[in-house]
This record gives sequence, C-alpha cells and structure tokens, in this order.
Amino acid sequence: MRITRDMLLNIADETVKQRTRPGSDVIAVYLSGSLLGDEYLLGGATDIDLTFIHLETPQADREIVPINDLVHLDLAHYAQREFRDTRTLRLHPWMGPTLFYCKPLYDPQHFLDFIQASVRGQFDRPDYMLRRSRQQYEHARQMWMSFHSPQEGDTPTSIMLRYLRAIEHTVNAVASLNGMPLTERRLLLAFGERAGALNRPGLLPGLLGLLGGANAGGTPELQQMLPAWQAAWNAAVEETRQDLPARLHPARMAYYAKAMERMLKGESPQAVLWPLLRTWTSAADVLPEGHTARLAWQNAAAGLGLVGDGFAERIEAFDIYLDTVEETLDAWAQANGV
Repeated sequence: MRITRDMLLNIADETVKQRTRPGSDVIAVYLSGSLLGDEYLLGGATDIDLTFIHLETPQADREIVPINDLVHLDLAHYAQREFRDTRTLRLHPWMGPTLFYCKPLYDPQHFLDFIQASVRGQFDRPDYMLRRSRQQYEHARQMWMSFHSPQEGDTPTSIMLRYLRAIEHTVNAVASLNGMPLTERRLLLAFGERAGALNRPGLLPGLLGLLGGANAGGTPELQQMLPAWQAAWNAAVEETRQDLPARLHPARMAYYAKAMERMLKGESPQAVLWPLLRTWTSAADVLPEGHTARLAWQNAAAGLGLVGDGFAERIEAFDIYLDTVEETLDAWAQANGV
C-alpha cells in the first residue's frame, strides 16, 4: 500500500470532523509531529499526531487508534485551562516548540490562533531558547543525582527508564538550541546533525557510549535482539490487557519495528539502540519479576553495561557527558549574547 501525505492529511481531517460534531466539547485541534515535515515515513510506517483541546478535563490523556498495519492515530487530549498562561507555554521545552510549529485543523473560536500568536511572539529570542534548553538540562542533572540514593520501589526496569528519560532530556537540551526537540524514532538519526551544527560532533559518539554502543556490536548482533524485543512487547500486551500503557499499544509495534529494520539496513545501525531500549524497557517494566521476557531484557541490558556492575560506569560517564552539555550551552549563550 502506498502511503502519501495527502492520504494521511485526509485521515486527519476526517478524524477531526468525526470528533467535533455537535455536542463535542472540543474547541480546537492541531496537527504536530513528523507529518509537518518531508520525512514523515520511516521504514514505510508513520503516525498522525493530533492534539484535541477540550473545554473541560478530557476522559483520557492519550489514545492510539489503528488505521492499518503501517499507520495509526496518536491522539493527545488537554483541557483548555492548560493553555491559559501563554508566557509559560512559550518557555515550555516541549509544548512551546510544538505550538510554534503545529498546524491548526479546527479552531472556530480562534482560541488556538491567539495561543499560537502569543507563543510565537519572541519565541526565537536567544534568552528564551536558552531557558528552554536549560530546563531540559536541569531535569537531566536532577535525575542523574537520584542515582546516588536508592529510590523506594526501584527495580532494574524502573532505574533504566529513569536513566533513559535523563538521557532524553540531555539530548534535547542540545537539540532545542537549533530546532524542535527530538522524538523517539529519529533521536539518534538526527542528533549528529544537531550537535554538528553547534560544533560539537563528539556528542553523538558519547551518547552512543551511554547507551552501551561499545558493547552492542554491529548489525547482526543488534538484529538478534529484535525477536526478544517483540516477545516482551507481546507479553506486555497479554499480561496487562486493559491497563496497557498507550506507548505499548499493539498498533505501535510495527511503527517501531519497521523503523528499526530500516535503521539496521542503513549507514548508522546503532541508531536502533534508542527506540529499541525505550520500548523494550517499557514492555519489560509492566511484566512480573521472573517473567521469561523480562529476564531476556535484563540479560541484554547487562550485556550493554546498562544493568548490574557496568551501570556504575555508565553513571560516571553520564556525569562527564552532562558537564560537556553544560559547557555547550554556556558557549552558545556567550556566542549569542545571553
């Protein structure tokens, strides 16, 4: 099946029409994500990111709606009150850029027009850009500090998820200086260019090191991890059923699998590490202790030095990496008169 931009936009428009019929409390809808750019497909699969703004608190924060094997809707829901402070939105490291670049699809009361105009006002001021980046950095540094004192209820998977979130904040502290924050599938594919534009090309190999790249091997070794990854996802679906996190909805498996297959055939096969680890760890986290699929994840993570004795070395390296990122932000600030 040939997937075109027009086809995807038609699906988005039809979804908006269906969900804004008389009686709906939706006051605005906007499109965001990869469909706004030229590279909306990765491995032949994609999603359609729509955000619905409701008068009152919505029933769900997020929905995944399958369209076919290669396309799904990723629907976010917010209450109107969360958009009232436009100055705060402009400085928010995620919502600010999203609102700046998004495409309104439904806005009869011009609520979104006002919000977007306010966010876009002085959005590119260097001090605002730096504040958004520093928020990402500070989150990462605080999370790094948490690894030095045990947290109640910590498990190997919960520690790993916290580590990966800290790395995501760190990456986007850099990426936010010259564009949108980077999302899961393209994070390692795009980060090298973002870091290079700041004259920090060494940040990409350092990032791969934090993810166990030195122990990961090449394409054959990475390829061998995919069956265990899929088994963990399938087990998570079976075990949790109605309580399954939206991230692990069955419709999203092909979205990641197709992207990872494409990465493994490309020039940067280790780019697969980010979506692989994020989703695999999330799946393992909802499985009970001792589950076969969870143990397979733990063995793979230990082989990458991300669980067990090797993790202490990763935390030490992460400290140094965070210092380098802080120096990058300081250098950018000085160059831009902040």
